[in-house]
Amino acid sequence: MLQSKSRWIIQDCDRILSEALSNELNISPLVANLLVNRGIVTAETANQFLNKDAANFHDPFLLDSMDIAIARIETAIENNEKILVYGDYDADGVSSTTVMVRALEEKGARVDFYIPNRFTEGYGPNEAAFRWAGNEGYTVIITVDTGISALHEAKIAKELGIDLIITDHHEVSPELPEAFAIIHPRKPGGHYPFGELAGVGVAFKVAHALLGKLPKHLLEFAVIGTISDLVPLKDENRLIASLGLKAMQNTTNPGLRALLKIAGMEDKEINEETIGFAIGPRINAVGRLGSADPAVELLMTDSKEEAEMIAAEIDEINRDRQTLVNEITEAAIAEVEKHFPLEENKVLVIAKEGWNPGVIGIVASRLVEKFYRPAIVLSIDREKGVAKGSARSIEGFDLFENLSTCRDILPHFGGHAMAAGMTLKLEDVKTLRNRLNHLASEILTEEDFTPLMNVDIRCSLDDVSVATIEEMLQLAPFGVGNPKPLVCLEDVSLQQIRKIGSGMNHLKVIFEKDGQVLDAVGFGYGYLADEISPLSTVKVVGELSINEWNGFRKPQLMLKDAAVEEWQLFDFRGKKEIIKKQLQSSNRTQETMIAFREETIARLQLEDWKHQIVLVRDLNSIDHIRNNSKSLVILDLPYDSILLKNLLQLTMPERIYAVLDHEDEHFFSTLPTRDHFKWYYAFLLKQQPFNVNKYADALSKKKGWSKETIHFMTQVFFDLEFAKIENGLITLVENPAKRDFESSKTYNQKQELLKMEAELVYSSYQSLKDWFDRVIRTSCIVEEEVVS
Repeated sequence: MLQSKSRWIIQDCDRILSEALSNELNISPLVANLLVNRGIVTAETANQFLNKDAANFHDPFLLDSMDIAIARIETAIENNEKILVYGDYDADGVSSTTVMVRALEEKGARVDFYIPNRFTEGYGPNEAAFRWAGNEGYTVIITVDTGISALHEAKIAKELGIDLIITDHHEVSPELPEAFAIIHPRKPGGHYPFGELAGVGVAFKVAHALLGKLPKHLLEFAVIGTISDLVPLKDENRLIASLGLKAMQNTTNPGLRALLKIAGMEDKEINEETIGFAIGPRINAVGRLGSADPAVELLMTDSKEEAEMIAAEIDEINRDRQTLVNEITEAAIAEVEKHFPLEENKVLVIAKEGWNPGVIGIVASRLVEKFYRPAIVLSIDREKGVAKGSARSIEGFDLFENLSTCRDILPHFGGHAMAAGMTLKLEDVKTLRNRLNHLASEILTEEDFTPLMNVDIRCSLDDVSVATIEEMLQLAPFGVGNPKPLVCLEDVSLQQIRKIGSGMNHLKVIFEKDGQVLDAVGFGYGYLADEISPLSTVKVVGELSINEWNGFRKPQLMLKDAAVEEWQLFDFRGKKEIIKKQLQSSNRTQETMIAFREETIARLQLEDWKHQIVLVRDLNSIDHIRNNSKSLVILDLPYDSILLKNLLQLTMPERIYAVLDHEDEHFFSTLPTRDHFKWYYAFLLKQQPFNVNKYADALSKKKGWSKETIHFMTQVFFDLEFAKIENGLITLVENPAKRDFESSKTYNQKQELLKMEAELVYSSYQSLKDWFDRVIRTSCIVEEEVVS
């Protein structure tokens, strides 16, 4: 067997709806199934989903208070008032700031932007910044991607005579700030059709209302925050992402072009991964390690030279950020492994002085990936007596909801179900850890600590073609709420499996079933080549793609997980040189090494593992290993196959590593016939007493037999009480009782060993697998009969 790394939740599809959609739209059944499973069940909604049309944007004035906000902004422009756009330091905040400032500039506004410093000011509006704005003569402040929790700062703005317009998308607290206007897609009392906009999505709606038309030229900026902030790519977010990616592909903006060039994406296809892995991280890096202003300046500049200079600076900052993240992640993992045992910590809350607060959100994500449990990473500031941190979660544990129960010790806190940020007093860190672990113990089960993998659909190799995959790609852009489709292939065989890559840590597979084949690649899955035996049928999950090479295009699966549901046989016969290597790399808690003969341990040079090897001499030796038998490493042959069969039937292993080493090769030695025995008996009758030790060699040469054959026949005669042996001298017994050869223990043992060698040692892999199958299947049948 092979356990999958994740729990697969495979969706079932409504076949009637799927067939109707397939016929009506003339699309493949596979794509129709995917659409239905994503809640797109009519031809009208499917067409709208597949054909991303700008006409499908909602009227921006459906947002509550939009009319009030636009009227105030227009008055400020007419009166030449100073307007300050107050943003945030992440990619969503930077792109939100850019969209809002550009829209205001187009309307002729006197506008500047302000992004707080993560390290000196922290997240969100702050009183000092607002008082500075008042002193500088700003009469309108427009927040973007922030402000919905700024209760105190809203009162300060009112006191200063500044009209505060809040545009935000974060979770709405029970109490709203006393602002001039609040534009939020989920604002209580509002009725906007789509509530999942990113911060930049809300800014884009304000720009739409302000400019009086859809600002298509701002989509190339709006796509950055929409994808980077991991909002669901549905409805308007899908439109912003899709149209924005197309716009970015052909952008003339100097800043974007410089950023794409330095990221190695110039003249390459721009898709959601370009934003997620190249553009977004670089923009985020600026605000993580210092002021985010250069990121906004990059997107605002009209100078190619300035853009290239800022882009180079940002790229350098991003490399620093990567190094820092790796260092802190290593330290954080060590902290968990040393001080926070997983069985006692369902939520990881770790804190340390000197950790850069700008990157600890990424570190928290890394901890979730490694340990799969909610994680909060805090940076300690001893001077101020506070800890500032970021949290990431897993399915089943809503961070915002659970952290909300700790508001009394979280003076600054915000976020959503899967991510959050906070500041708290040092003395409250332990309290937070204890409270969250208590909550998690009531909410989470053991199963919740195995990652979930939502699989869209089961499919066969017959379903997979280049044309089908091209249809499937029409569902892009992919992201939260519209993930890349994961397909499950069941009961496929391995035509080929091998490790690839310089470190041999990747996997190349060719799957086969009913004559159909499919190539697959698994990055980081090289270990599976040692975990899947040759004749196993496997279930795999992965993403379908098209592999283009030398002008050829063919389907390919990008492997994400694999499972084998039947027991597996690994053939190590005749591979003495790799046995120790395998044992050194094996999971010792899951494997039991079995030897039937003590001399095997020395012969295989396994003395270092002697204390881990179970010596099975009889049936009593088997009982105590019954509950520790996920895998059996069978080092040698028993003297009797009954012992091996009982071992297998009692342990029912999921894996068998068959070494089956043996010293005497009975299979290739001569098995004496009755004529051999008859001649030898007559010879002894004439020559007795016969010194077998002294003359066996000469006799073997005369007859063309092996010495082992002579000693074997001698021992059989002794077993049958036909002869006596004393100091190597053989004498025959007068008038012995008649007995068959089967009465001889030596003869039977020879026959048994010959049979075992034929069936187990010198057989093909398939024959060996069949032998084990019969034994295990017999055990299963007996067990079922007993139970029934």
